[in-house]
Amino acid sequence: MATVVPSTRIARVQLTRSQWIFLILLVISIFISYIDRGSLSVADKYLQTEFSLDPVHRGLIYSMFFWSYTPALVLAGWLVDRFNVNRVLAAGYLVWSAATLLTGAANGFFMLVCLRLLLGLGESVAYPAYSKILAGNFQENQRGLANAAIDAGSKLGPALSVLIGGLMMARYGWRIFFVITGLLSLLWLVPWFFLAPKDRVLPHHAKGKVPGFGEILSKRAAWGTFIGLFCGNYVWYFIITWLPGYFREELHYTQSEMAVLASAPLLVLAISALTSGYISDRWISRGGNPNTVRKTFTGLGLGCSTIMFAAVLVKDRQTSMLVLCAACFAYGLYSSNLWAITQTLAGPWAAGRWTGLQNAFGNISGMIAPSLTGLIVQRTGQFYWAFVITTALLVIGTFAFTVIIPRVEPIQWRD
Repeated sequence: MATVVPSTRIARVQLTRSQWIFLILLVISIFISYIDRGSLSVADKYLQTEFSLDPVHRGLIYSMFFWSYTPALVLAGWLVDRFNVNRVLAAGYLVWSAATLLTGAANGFFMLVCLRLLLGLGESVAYPAYSKILAGNFQENQRGLANAAIDAGSKLGPALSVLIGGLMMARYGWRIFFVITGLLSLLWLVPWFFLAPKDRVLPHHAKGKVPGFGEILSKRAAWGTFIGLFCGNYVWYFIITWLPGYFREELHYTQSEMAVLASAPLLVLAISALTSGYISDRWISRGGNPNTVRKTFTGLGLGCSTIMFAAVLVKDRQTSMLVLCAACFAYGLYSSNLWAITQTLAGPWAAGRWTGLQNAFGNISGMIAPSLTGLIVQRTGQFYWAFVITTALLVIGTFAFTVIIPRVEPIQWRD
């Protein structure tokens, strides 16, 4: 097991074979998770026609995922700290894959709502489980790359969902995509059962200071991560739920053009996140202070992402597209180091609880962003004010990560 080293000057440590194996499996799982989470927005055009949905109802369906996902995150954080994290992750994965499969058989608005709620329940275990595993099995100078790899998987999922899903739906219809995706997703459980890190490798039974939810909530740093994630997530959920609609309705791309072009900003984001995670680890390995490194990437990333606002101001489609790619590149700087901050602050014994709380607070934005954007589009007929709100939240998120969090260093918990 990789041992967490408190010193800020850490010799460079290569990932072991076992670390690479279960990291790859985690990346694949989050990749699949975000395909399942974002593919409904790709089918947006077909849902409008088949179920007669206006922008408000479309926004409600996108938000339903978060109405179950968000409150379930607190329970998920407790479960991964209390039970075998491998089994908890596998159980949640089974639930969300089944929800995706059944979406292909949805026969109306109500059934879509129920399946989105079920999907949210299943996916709630993912990030608390990832933090638990990474905090206990990766050193400080390994977590940037590990978290960035998972983050890149979360960005490649929607990118390929838009690209492959959009083209496939244009040719064969929307239902078959969900059926095939759900069936293929279930195959992941086989290698996870045999290759996941054994419970003895995790700090599950180790003795250490385990804070309660109340103690975590009393920390200023915790609220910095909560507020920062809320702001960052609002922008992300606006991107994955309404970017396809923006390309179709505001930039007037066809379904096939949207499938290709709307995936480009997400691919740029994935490359940026992976590169940034690697660079941040190298910086720390060469003596960089984790506080300086993590805050530089998160603050600079969210701050520079405000260029996104220019996308809705320009009239040229290609220029708007390039601006969105630049904003997504900046966002990757932030997202690659986001969870490394949490894992350092919380430590291996509190990582599950802290991540559950942080993700629950941060994903309240997922309950708001899709619905509010749908309401704005219906009332105004354009996306201008939706971009205004996302830009304002990027500024607040920058302040949260750089100022509200005092220092990125392990918190000393009470016995």
